[in-house]
Amino acid sequence: MTKRIFISADHGMAIIYFLQSDVIPTLLNADIDIILLTDDALVEKLAARFTQYAIRNNQITFESLRLTQANDYAKKVSPRLQWLLAYLRRIGGSRRINTEAMDSHIWEVWAENGWKFRLGVWIPAALATFLLRNFSWARKYLVKAQNRFTPNLYADLFDKYQPDLVIASTPGWRMDRYLLRESARRGIPNMTVIVGWDNSSSYNISGADVQWATCWSQLQKDELVLGSDWNPERVHIGGIPSYDGYFRKQWLMPRDEYFKLHGLDPQRKLISYASSFVHFAPNYPNIEALAKLVSSDALAEPSQLLIRLHPSHFQDKPKIFADERQRVFELEKKYPHVHVVQPVALGGSLGYYGGEDMDEKSSMMAYSDVVVTVYSTMLVETAVHDTPMIAATIDVPGGWNKPRKFSLSLKEIGDWPTHQRFRLAQAGRVAKDENELRDALNLYLKDRTVDSKERRKFVEDEITFTDASAGKRTAEFILKVLG
Repeated sequence: MTKRIFISADHGMAIIYFLQSDVIPTLLNADIDIILLTDDALVEKLAARFTQYAIRNNQITFESLRLTQANDYAKKVSPRLQWLLAYLRRIGGSRRINTEAMDSHIWEVWAENGWKFRLGVWIPAALATFLLRNFSWARKYLVKAQNRFTPNLYADLFDKYQPDLVIASTPGWRMDRYLLRESARRGIPNMTVIVGWDNSSSYNISGADVQWATCWSQLQKDELVLGSDWNPERVHIGGIPSYDGYFRKQWLMPRDEYFKLHGLDPQRKLISYASSFVHFAPNYPNIEALAKLVSSDALAEPSQLLIRLHPSHFQDKPKIFADERQRVFELEKKYPHVHVVQPVALGGSLGYYGGEDMDEKSSMMAYSDVVVTVYSTMLVETAVHDTPMIAATIDVPGGWNKPRKFSLSLKEIGDWPTHQRFRLAQAGRVAKDENELRDALNLYLKDRTVDSKERRKFVEDEITFTDASAGKRTAEFILKVLG
């Protein structure tokens, strides 16, 4: 008898994870029906784009994840209590793991709210956090306490399709929590896949009763087990399916075509900058320093700079992100050999995270002589391409310098779990000022094989499987859970 799976794809990284890997094709070939729930605005677009997945009769169906209704419920039904539960989930992971990322969020909420909030919510939450960080019973109670907020948003879909398994790209950290809670209430098995490098260390406690998980590595599994009390027998290490295409070089454009696309000079070395962490601090000091370096005689080789803007640069609010975007475009006009590329929007609430430009990303990392970022996931992706990389942490005094806008020195995030692992692996260099950035660039421009061995080890530690098998391995685990 054919079995059915609900898959929640509420983020662009989830679209890549499921629809641009071997996960769904492998499941379809095993005669599994798939109902993929995503942003309402994308249902028809994705259905038209992925018609090739209909290997047999209607084996993949696209439905709305009803994010508008889910957000309305979160805002209108005990909104303060629902917010508090989400906040405690985010900061309440066990102290048995590195809590630096969670701690930063505590101070972010403190800085961006007034005294009434601090007295009424933050201080009581601090007491709750003490319990959550130190006692597993408190973390388990928090998961159970959330079940009171289980609206029947998807009752008709459950009744219509009768799924045998529900899979989400988080264990209820986002709006997928309502879908997962409804599946748990109905006694339908559910599972989470970890789509982001830092997800298991930055978010922690589940937003629903979730039974199974598949993650990238032993490192992530340890974070789930030790930080969030997962049963180790229910956590599978499957690698990261989204990167299989990198190993196959399936997204790689011809070099001359890629350089022509951005008006790049094939005779000059290519330094790329991938914007990151714009929510905590401006990227502009890093970008400006690079623009000045490639436009001077300070580098060992004639070079050019390609700046990749962050999806957050295209948010309407807060305006500071759009303002920085505009400053970067002005920098492109001011300096020679500086070029800007922006991510491609998928549409709907997924914005610029849709994975529409994997060919752009892969080609940029493969053909760059050095990739510079802050501490983003692109460090792992760049290491997959065996391209030298630098984490630049040049700060501007005061950060964003905006009232009620939390700023965090880029130098202070080096001890976040994933960032710390990058530094300890010595897979790339860290540059705290323009002089260190210049020296690191010159080191790699002279010899791109420097740190190559460390990059390969870094990749193996962080994503486990480097043979483009993660998609199939993950799908096989899903099939095993289905029995």
